[in-house]
Amino acid sequence: MRELIGTCVQCSEDVYCKDDFFDGVHEEGKLYCRACARKFNGEEVDVNK
Repeated sequence: MRELIGTCVQCSEDVYCKDDFFDGVHEEGKLYCRACARKFNGEEVDVNK
């Protein structure tokens, strides 16, 4: 089951809670998808995940 939590402030992708696990990052009052959070932290991003 997945529940819409909000939208990534960086790329406007929907961010969900999947099986009771938050699939994103909440930083300084802003919501980011995992890919944008990794880019923000300087990590390489695999867009196929």
